[in-house]
Amino acid sequence: MSSKRFSLIAAASLAALSVVFAIRTASAAPPAAPAVTALVGGTVVGIEGGPALKDATVLIVGERISQIGPGNSTPIPPGAKVIAMTGRWLIPGLTNAHVHLGLKLPGAAGDSLALETDTEEVLRMAGNARLSLLSGVTTLRLVGEDHGTDFALRRAIDSGEVVGPRIKTAGEVIIPTGGHGSMEADGPYGFAHVVREQIKSGADWIKIAISGGISDSHGSISAAPMTDEEMSTLIEVAHRNGIRVTAHNGSNEAARQALRFGIDGFEHGYHLNAEILKDMKAKGVWLVPTIVVTQPGALEFYHKIGSPPWYLERVKSTGVDHWAMLQNAIRLGVKIVLGTDQFPFEPNDGTTATIAEAELYVKAGMTPLQALQSATTQAAKMLEMDTDIGSIAVGKYADIVALNADPLADIHALRTIDFVMKGGAVVRDDRLGLAAR
Repeated sequence: MSSKRFSLIAAASLAALSVVFAIRTASAAPPAAPAVTALVGGTVVGIEGGPALKDATVLIVGERISQIGPGNSTPIPPGAKVIAMTGRWLIPGLTNAHVHLGLKLPGAAGDSLALETDTEEVLRMAGNARLSLLSGVTTLRLVGEDHGTDFALRRAIDSGEVVGPRIKTAGEVIIPTGGHGSMEADGPYGFAHVVREQIKSGADWIKIAISGGISDSHGSISAAPMTDEEMSTLIEVAHRNGIRVTAHNGSNEAARQALRFGIDGFEHGYHLNAEILKDMKAKGVWLVPTIVVTQPGALEFYHKIGSPPWYLERVKSTGVDHWAMLQNAIRLGVKIVLGTDQFPFEPNDGTTATIAEAELYVKAGMTPLQALQSATTQAAKMLEMDTDIGSIAVGKYADIVALNADPLADIHALRTIDFVMKGGAVVRDDRLGLAAR
């Protein structure tokens, strides 16, 4: 071998070794330190019933809160990003526990979506997820979407491809044939099969419809169409897999049946009487009232989507019992979590549906603190996420919303949301004209 050729081979080998060494050195290098952010000068609301912390410093490392303390005794690390919160009240990001991001209702808007493909629907849902987050809702529970679109959206949000809230989901609504929902089944083994399919797909909850709904042109809201064997089997299969069950329901008869078999929650509860509510209280069953959908504030939304007269009449007639039910549930101490059955950001009575829901809870008998807890601490407990969300506390995600007034003095302060942070990232700050794209 000539000395020239040997020199070329040696040089190539040395270059290759240098590349390998550089790659190994880079892979062995410690990861970049997580970003540090300090929210300074704001008042942290005592969401769990304790006193507020004025002139607070909230230190955030990466996605989570690392320290909370008085501004004059909580040091801010060098290089931290400092965000002034002077004159603002800080609360945890809100949770809306009854959402359909792909909502379609009777009327012109719903008719226009009749031929929507799953791809088109999940893109529409992604837009609605972004608007929900910007409205201050950092966590939501989906309670009925089509053909796995909810699972696809959740994966996209978790991977950072889409901007949106944290998602818990119940997959598709499971119903007896002809019921209020999309995934039909009949007989105990039919119900067992579809429950297992939803759990396999990644459902955090199972949702069934055990009575008719307002948007049905058939079927009574007060009916109870499932047999004992069907309902008991469905609930048993879900519980054996560690998954809880909630039910769309407005029927006392269906509620009585479901309570016998260990249901975990009810959605709406339109016509539930005091006897049922007392049993729910005794058994610790959750109620997500969605009161906004039957009260006058929703009319703006219904007119916008071109709701037909029969639908508007059904809303009006249901609303009387629905309001009385909510008042009784609050008086009796039923566990209540906020949910709207409207898009969280949808205009309602001069604010968003989420905020209007909380305001109606106060009007029906809650204190402002209780109403706020229904969308924070109580929601976190129901979703079994209380180690991660629901309060501004060390170790939890930095999901934080800022207001211009104290919501415990007046729940209408929630209308002043102008700053939203999710997992330490600012997604909205009106002072800077910032909104996540």
